[in-house]
Formats: sequence, C-alpha cells, structure tokens
Amino acid sequence: MAVQLDKVYDPNKVESRWYSHWLEKGYFHADNQTNKKSYTIVIPPPNVTGILTMGHVLNNTLQDILVRYARMSGYETLWLPGTDHAGIATQNVVEKELRKKGKTRHDFERDEFVDIVWDWANKHKSIILNQLRKIGSSCDWERERFTLDDGLSLAVRQVFVHLYKKGLIYRGRKIINWCPVSQTALSDEEVIYKETPGHLWYFRYPLEDGAGYLTVATTRPETMLGDTGVAVNPKDERFAHLIGKNVVLPIMDRVIPIVADDFVDIEFGTGAVKVTPAHDPNDFEIGERYGLEKINIMNPDGTMNAAAGPLVAGKGRFEARKLVVAEMERLGFLEKIEDYTHSVGYSERAGVMIEPYLSEQWFVKMKPLAEPAIRAVEEGKIKFHPARWVKTYYHWMNNIRDWCISRQLWWGHRIPVFYCTDCDWMDALLEDPAQCPRCGAQVLQENDVLDTWFSSWLWPFSTMGWPEKTDDLKAFFPTDTLVTGPDIIFFWVARMIMASLEFMDDIPFKDVYFTGIIRDIKGRKMSKSLGNSPDPLVLVDKYGADALRYGMMLIAPQGQDILFSEERLEVGRNFMNKVWNASRFILMNLDDDSILEEEFVPADIELTLADKWILIRLKTALAKVESSLKRYRFDEIARTIYDFMWSDYCDWYIELIKDRLYKKSPAEKRTALSVAIYVLKNTLKVLHPYAPFITEEIYQHLKTKSEPDIVVSDWPRIRYHSDDPTVEETFEVIQEMITALRTARSEMNIPPSAQLNLIVQGDDEQLPLKLIQNESLAEYVKNLAKVADIRIVRDGVRPHPASTIVVHGTEFFIPLEGLIDVAAERQRLEKEINRLKGLLKSLSVKLTNQNFLEKAPKDVVTREKEKEQRNRKQLKKLEANLKALI
Repeated sequence: MAVQLDKVYDPNKVESRWYSHWLEKGYFHADNQTNKKSYTIVIPPPNVTGILTMGHVLNNTLQDILVRYARMSGYETLWLPGTDHAGIATQNVVEKELRKKGKTRHDFERDEFVDIVWDWANKHKSIILNQLRKIGSSCDWERERFTLDDGLSLAVRQVFVHLYKKGLIYRGRKIINWCPVSQTALSDEEVIYKETPGHLWYFRYPLEDGAGYLTVATTRPETMLGDTGVAVNPKDERFAHLIGKNVVLPIMDRVIPIVADDFVDIEFGTGAVKVTPAHDPNDFEIGERYGLEKINIMNPDGTMNAAAGPLVAGKGRFEARKLVVAEMERLGFLEKIEDYTHSVGYSERAGVMIEPYLSEQWFVKMKPLAEPAIRAVEEGKIKFHPARWVKTYYHWMNNIRDWCISRQLWWGHRIPVFYCTDCDWMDALLEDPAQCPRCGAQVLQENDVLDTWFSSWLWPFSTMGWPEKTDDLKAFFPTDTLVTGPDIIFFWVARMIMASLEFMDDIPFKDVYFTGIIRDIKGRKMSKSLGNSPDPLVLVDKYGADALRYGMMLIAPQGQDILFSEERLEVGRNFMNKVWNASRFILMNLDDDSILEEEFVPADIELTLADKWILIRLKTALAKVESSLKRYRFDEIARTIYDFMWSDYCDWYIELIKDRLYKKSPAEKRTALSVAIYVLKNTLKVLHPYAPFITEEIYQHLKTKSEPDIVVSDWPRIRYHSDDPTVEETFEVIQEMITALRTARSEMNIPPSAQLNLIVQGDDEQLPLKLIQNESLAEYVKNLAKVADIRIVRDGVRPHPASTIVVHGTEFFIPLEGLIDVAAERQRLEKEINRLKGLLKSLSVKLTNQNFLEKAPKDVVTREKEKEQRNRKQLKKLEANLKALI
C-alpha cells in the first residue's frame, strides 16, 4: 500500500524541505556545455532598498512559470538572478538612517560612507534573495549577480570608454532635472509628473523707454530674478511694435530684450513670456537662439544664491516665491493672480518638486543608438505582449533625447574620466592612470557616479561575463523572455535593446511580457503610506507560497492592472486543499502499489465512458494550457487547470469511480485507479509551474522509483486518442441529467439522504432516453443523483404530485409523495412567494424613483437592479414548484 498523505496539507512542513532538496540536486543550475536548446530569462534585478513587494511576487511568479515549463519541456534552462545597487534610492535610504543619528554623509570620508552603504546593500540583498527562494523562484543561484560586483563594474567601464571614444558620450552644460533633496541630476524618466494646483501670477515689466509696460504670466515667480529676456510670438500682432525693444526687470533693475520666437504660445497667459535660460529647458533653447545670458539663481539645495539679489539670497525657493510676489505687489507690478492647475515634475525617489537647473553633466547621444533599436521591433525580432505597448515604445524612441548619465552621488559606478591637475589633459580610461600621460602630473578622477540604469541596461549580457567571450554568452545569449512592468519601458527595456545591439550586435531578448500594476480592491496603487500593501512573506506564512502564487495568477489578465484582495488567496488555498484531498483519496484506495509501476497504455485496458471522457478532457485542458502559454495568458491557464481539476476530475470523475472502487471487481477497480493516477500525475505536472511545492510533495507518492522528481520530469504528452467522437456529447447529456435532478432535489426541499424513484417519458430517438436504458450509464445517474429506481413509461400519464424536469426533450418525473410533507412544502413555498412579491414591490418603488436613480451612486443603483432581476427569477422558480404541488 502506498505511503499516505497527511490528512491536512501543511505548506510550512513541505515548502522549505523541497526547496532545499531541489538546490541540493542542482536542478536549477544550467549547463553551458549541453547540446540541448536553451531557454533563458534574466531577472529584473530588485533594488537593495528593502523587501519584496506584491509586484515582485507577481513578476517573479510569472518568470518562474515560464522557466519551470521550459525546464520540463526539455530546454537547458537558465534563470539568472541578481539585484540592483539602485544609486539614488539606496543612498537616500542610508542617509535617512544617518540623519536619525544626527549625521550626514559629509561627516564621513567618501570611502567610509560607501562602506556603510555596502553593509546596507549586502544585508538587504541577502533578505531579498531569501524572499525569492521563499516564493519558489527556481533561479540559478550559482550565477547570482549584483550591478556593482567586479564583473559588472568592468562591463560598465568598458561601455563608457567605448561610447566616449566613439563620440556618443560628452560633457555639456544644459538644463537638467535637479533634485534639491538628493542634490543630484535626474534623467527625464526619473521625474514623475503630477497635476498640481497652483497659481498664475501676472507681472508687469516696464518698457525701458517709459512708454508703458509688458505683462507676463508665470507659475514660478521666484525664477523671474534670473530672467534675461521676454519672448513673444512673431505672428502675434499685439506685440509686433515691441519686438527689439527692452524692458527693465523689476527688483533686479536689469535691462533685458524683447525677442520674437515661434515657440511662444499666443494663447498662454498674455502671450508674452519671461525667459529664464538657466531655469527652464524651453527658455534655455530660446536663450541659445538669441544669445541671452544664463544666470543661475539657485544653490544645489534649492535655496537662492547671491545672483538672486539681497531680497531672497539664502532663502528657500518657496519662501523666495512669497517674497517676490509681495515685493512685486509693493512696487505696483503685480497685475493679478489666477488659480491654475498644471503638470509639475517630482523626483521619483525623493518625492519633491524638481528644479530645471543649468548644470554641467555627462550625456549619452541616444539617437544613433535608438535607430537600430526601433528597427528591431519594427522587423518583429522583438515582440511585445500586449502588443499595444509597441506604440508607446515607438513614440519615445522617435522623440528620444540625450540621456543625462551623471549623478552627484557617492554610491554607484564612479565615472571613469580622469583630469590632469596641471595641463588640460582629460580622458576616459579602462585602467586608473598613475599620472598624467602628457605631463606626468597628478590626475584626479571625476567625482560623479553614473545613473543606476547605466549598469542595468547591460544586464542581459554583462551578467554572463561580457566583455569576455564566455561559454555562458555562447549558450544563453540572446535571452528568450523578459517579464517586466510597463513603467520601465524607457528606463530599462528600450535601453537594453539599444545596448545589446551596440555591444553584442544582437537583440537582448525575443519577447517582452508587460505585467499590470497591482492595486487594492478599491483600485488604489499599493503603497506603505496607504497601508494597503501587505508583506508577501506574511501571506506566505498564512496561506502558503503555492496559494499565494496561484491566487495571484487567477487575477492577472494580460497587461491589465490587478485588483488584489486576500479573498483571492483563499481561493488559491482552497484549491490547494482540493488537490491534496483528491490525491489523498486516490492513494487511500490504492491497495496494490504495482499499479504505480505499470505504464499506462489506454489501448490495453477496457475503458468506461467516464474513463474515456476524463482522458479527452485532460488532453483538451493540456492543449488549452499550451496555447495560453504561447500567448502569455497566465490567468487563462490558472482557470483552465482549476476548472479541470475541481470540476472534471474531482466533482465528476472521482465521484463516478467510487462505485468501481468500492463495489466492483478487482479488475474494474484497477482500471479506475490506473486512469485516475495517470490523469492525476499529468495534472500535477501541468500544475507544477504554478504550484511547485504541493505538486512535488504529492508526485513523490505517485511516481515510480525510476521516474525523476516532478521539477525535472517531462512535460505531459497525452497519448490517448478516442475512436468514438460521441464520448463528450454523451457524457454532457448525462451531466445535464444529473445536474437537473440535483437542482430539483434542492428546490423541492427533498432531504439529501432520500433515494428518488424516477419516471422517464420520451421518444426512443431522444438521447437521454437511449442513455438511461444503458445499464452502466444509468448507474451514473443513480449513484450521483441518489436514484433508487428508474422506470420508463409511454402512456403519457404524469404522476402527481411530482417535480418535472426536461433534458433534451425527455421528461423526468420525481414523485414527491412520501419524500416530502406536501402540505408543509406548499405552505413554505406560498410564504416565500409572498415575501418575494413584497420585496419586489419595494424594489420597484425604489427603481422607479427618479430622485434615487439620479442621486444614488451608480454601483448602488446597479446592485439594486441586479437584486430585482435575481428575485424575479427566483419567484418564477418558486411559482413553478408550487404549481407542481397543487
């Protein structure tokens, strides 16, 4: 007799044991010398700033499903793990911790501070990787990488030097996005734009010749102190006579010109705009066209500098705004103030308003890199799922701007550019120079570090040993699938495509699957501040990793946002319990272990209709799963497996074979168990990528000694082919009969234990009548609908009182005398009918009340309408049941 499963499934006893076993066996380690076809995924490296989120659970479960499926399908599978040093984010977190102790990074030498951040990073990297193991991620941990490890640092340096020598990296003085809190430049993609309520201030600038004034409108009054011009549209006739004249800038008493530029929007404000070339990207361009002076009026921390004048010098930018407005009003130059909501940029990491800031930074020329990356997607070499993201990709790539890659931080890849302290020598080098190669003097390295994404964009090939020509690169590059969020399509996806084409002369991956964003049940984005973002490990402890993974997949439609609630995890846990209990039932009835050792050959045994049906359903379910996998429809797969296992296998097949297990001959029992075990083993294999732990635990009780563990077993190939095309149609009619009889029992209040006597009347050509005359098929109806006797009549006489059902034209009568107290049931039905009529009357009054329809929330109105429809349907049923008793 087979070793039995515990009565109750306890994931805490199972999961860590099997994960350790898989690691000991080396199942996740990829062989770069194999002749097998490879399948590769590189993990989107989580930031070492904290713990995993529900978004990470979603993303990594999807990857694990693809990897486990590929491994079982015979591919040499590499899922390469790693973490990201996350420059700004990590440094911000560490500096925040230091501030709690009354310190800043400037209390340390640079190397000392970097060591502190390394300690933080190593601690949290270990936490994150253990969390990934906890949810079952089958990564090749022997190949784990970090964006600041020695190998990746070498790759970053090689890329920088290559692009610098090629003329694609340059240093320039431009308007950049500046974070006053982190005191570093940000790329355009690190700025989040929010609709922010503010004001439009209208200021009068006096004309130099005393002939009046020109009114400008601004949303940032403090920046007027850096104005070096006023611009109007050359097509705007209102200002044609002023072009070429000057105004006097109030407060600063600076004479500035009025210029004509097509950029000016005639409809905005007054049609005349102040030009502040050092503090606005569009003003910078106007300033370049007209040779306007660029005056920086802010310090890096967002306070005003001496160039802003004594009124505001040393003040914070928002305090300066109030002072400027008050002074303009005192001078009589404030015309009016209007409420104005506009899009304002915020630092993604620090959460504060960014400042457009004139600064010397390092940039990458992106257009030459973007052109081949656009072609790669246009030519179908890389496919996006869902495909709608292609348009977003093209829009950004066709309008790409140079990438600001320098950051004024200490944590990260230091820019490998060196300067001579004596002469004007400067160069980007692969090795640190001992001295200036030109004059022999001391050299200094650039202080700034590179944008985090400058290492991440190399991830698909740097993690495999590039710039060396490694065996991993030969075996596993390009990778196959990238699973990521659409919010980093520009940060990461597009840049990886550009980098791979530039340095590998190949695409980095073939398919990109974009996940949705996880929101709470109210549609709000999950965040710690809202308190709606649960800790995944708490959920694993509560429900088990398999239930968490499966519950998430059930609500993860392709590319759409996901509304999360713990109820979905309860569905996942209930399903795991259903699988466990079904498996336990089969094993409990297994008296002879030799069945497990036998190869299942359908042609060699006599199958019943139920056997044939479940094998066909298994084959159909498998085909659906494989089709959905190719289309990245993970939720469809979850529902397909769920429906097959819960409904087809448990609710129908297992219930139908109980008669053979308990009452029939040993041969019939053996056949039933052979089919049940074959179907169960293959279902477990299909389920394994979604629920790896429970499937491995159960499979160990079913597999032969020579069979491998489920994690490395072969993906199912169902050999059964039915020569009878009517199997499914026949079985569906039997299901309809049983379901109809069960429904009638329930509606007529027939006790669950009571056996029915069934009278059947119909045409001999009708399928239900044909089936009911087949003794073995009639047994299905008797066993599952609790029918003691079936009598076929042809005289058209209907018993009374009786409940009637009709299936495919055949009438089934259930005589009720002796089954129920007819008078009591009639009284109960009449009472319930009256109650429903009263309820419907009140609902009708409410739903014809115009005041309610207009003022009540839409979801409340919808619920009331659904309630009315539901109760009308119920009333109709009850009236029909009452009629049967009269």
